Amino acid sequence: MAIRLADVHLSLGHGAARVHILKGITLAVARGEAIGLVGPSGSGKSTLLMTMAGLERPDFGSVTVAGRDLSGLDEDDLARFRGRNIGIVFQSFHLVPTMTALENVALPLELAGERDAHLRARAELDLVGLGERLQHYPAQLSGGEQQRVAIARAIVANPEILVADEPTGNLDESTGQSIIDLLFALKRDRGATLVLVTHDASLAARCDRVVRLRSGHIEATPAPAAA
Repeated sequence: MAIRLADVHLSLGHGAARVHILKGITLAVARGEAIGLVGPSGSGKSTLLMTMAGLERPDFGSVTVAGRDLSGLDEDDLARFRGRNIGIVFQSFHLVPTMTALENVALPLELAGERDAHLRARAELDLVGLGERLQHYPAQLSGGEQQRVAIARAIVANPEILVADEPTGNLDESTGQSIIDLLFALKRDRGATLVLVTHDASLAARCDRVVRLRSGHIEATPAPAAA
């Protein structure tokens, strides 16, 4: 399995404001599978995605990703593991405004000490159709172009797992469709596992399986294909 969660509970906030977000989540995602996480606002979709990516630690339960129990990793080891194995695409792009497209994509490789960071970043930007925009800063790019840079950054280390949190939420319908087509093409061509948070039922239907959340619980969902 690419991802396995067992009886995961997670709360956020402090004191009287602490809220129980995930309530006993058990879920397995097969290698190469695409799953869509859907549900009402506040149901825990994004928190579940962040837990899978190691950006949130559960209060209780286990999270195993690419064969590693994340609870056994300290913050530095977890960051290194995430950099090698998990590509993350956010709704709001999260590009560094003072860096060019090329520099943004090369950054995770440079942090990992890779000597060919700019060469590999250039290749990924070519792949997502931005080979002519390498030296442009985020403010000089359209929303769709910024999201393509973010996708190139997410895949530059060739991760086994790609997670995306409402990646078309800030884009118009036509641009959003091209971004989704790109994500599914990358999933197909690289054999990556794709976990996608979305409110769009038609988009979720393109996944191999839909996982529905409500009030921090997973509703009945088909089992994954055998790994």
